[in-house]
Amino acid sequence: MKSNSHPYAGDGQHTDSYYAASANPAPARAELSGDHQIDVCIVGAGFSGLSTGLHLVEKGYKVAIIEGARVGWGASGRNGGQIVNGLNASLQTIEKRYGRDTSTFVAGLVQEGGEIIRERVRSYDIQCDLKDGNIFTGLTRAHMKELEERMQLWASYGIRNQEMLDRKQLREHIDSDIYEGGLIDHSGGHMHPLNLCLGEAAAFEKLGGVIYEMSPVISVDTDAASPVARTARGSITCKALVLCGNAYLGHVVPTLTSRVMPVSTQVMATEPLGEERGNSLIPQDACVEDIRYILDYYRLSADKRLLFGGGTVYGGADPRDIEGKLRPNMEKVFPQLKGVKVDHAWSGNFALSFSRVPQMGRIGDNTYFAHGYSGHGVTGSHTFGRILSEAIDGELTRFDVFEKVPWYPFPGGRMFRVPYSMVGSWWYGLRDRLGI
Repeated sequence: MKSNSHPYAGDGQHTDSYYAASANPAPARAELSGDHQIDVCIVGAGFSGLSTGLHLVEKGYKVAIIEGARVGWGASGRNGGQIVNGLNASLQTIEKRYGRDTSTFVAGLVQEGGEIIRERVRSYDIQCDLKDGNIFTGLTRAHMKELEERMQLWASYGIRNQEMLDRKQLREHIDSDIYEGGLIDHSGGHMHPLNLCLGEAAAFEKLGGVIYEMSPVISVDTDAASPVARTARGSITCKALVLCGNAYLGHVVPTLTSRVMPVSTQVMATEPLGEERGNSLIPQDACVEDIRYILDYYRLSADKRLLFGGGTVYGGADPRDIEGKLRPNMEKVFPQLKGVKVDHAWSGNFALSFSRVPQMGRIGDNTYFAHGYSGHGVTGSHTFGRILSEAIDGELTRFDVFEKVPWYPFPGGRMFRVPYSMVGSWWYGLRDRLGI
């Protein structure tokens, strides 16, 4: 199969985010030029590509990553920075849809991504402000029942890192009156996602990996025994090709385009609040998200800003006024921040699958892909990167399970997937507002 696309990232520089403004120093890498051959070529220098590549170079493979912009330019360098265990689709949903065997398999790896992140940070001394603790909050009694059922279900799979918090206990973690209570996952956490990307890229290069930046892939050929990825100025022929463009792969591979839909989410960063004021908001320094369909998520940065995210735009468009979209929700959670200055506000796309289950598979014999994390990509991408590296190294057990999980196209196809999803979003948003 041959296909073509066009550059997507403007000048390729990072968006004007808090993460870009506070990023660790990183080199500008060369564009791909000329024709090359290598063991493994990976498209995309986000978490999926970097995780796959780092696992492979640790095994001794010669690996190159082609990135259309800068390392971590897409969702991996823009997200909320939260280590949230699990998939977007719950274990209960997976069990009902695919059976107990599949849900047991998934339960065995839902915490793996966070473990990989912590191992990478330790092994390669990555400076990314890593902290422990992730809290899910409920605004209604129905939400609290859902959280209780979730904890019990996870415990039935042997996962016992979670603890219910009533309203009074939650106030020890979050200085807000809007919640009925919550659930803390002690194995969750948060970090500076762009600095994690940059640290993983540096580790990959230290072990012999090569990264080409500012090199959008314009076509791929997956039919040949040795796949080829081409850019405007060069090409790489490889024994195994891995596609990790996720929401930003565009139409380079038409086979994958209909599988996912880009969806944007927004984040803003307040001015530094100071130690006392910042710590008063989230005293235990955990990250937080509620469990509504269109949720709020927030945490403190290392310099005590509140990073507050939320909102959803199907199709991946950026809202005109991100601060105007997010500020009312932030001030509802923390009225004590009314009028606080916002220094940064940005948007980024994640890839949504219709089933909310990430997808992994193969095109032809030697082209692999992973995408569709549906808002849970920080942990999922690290896990899938390890599984992809196992498959390329000949161990297909875990890869085969995910490859066989059915995927479903969005109703109405590419033309109507956005309005269809907007209707669904409106319905679930109404349920949230009515507290049902």
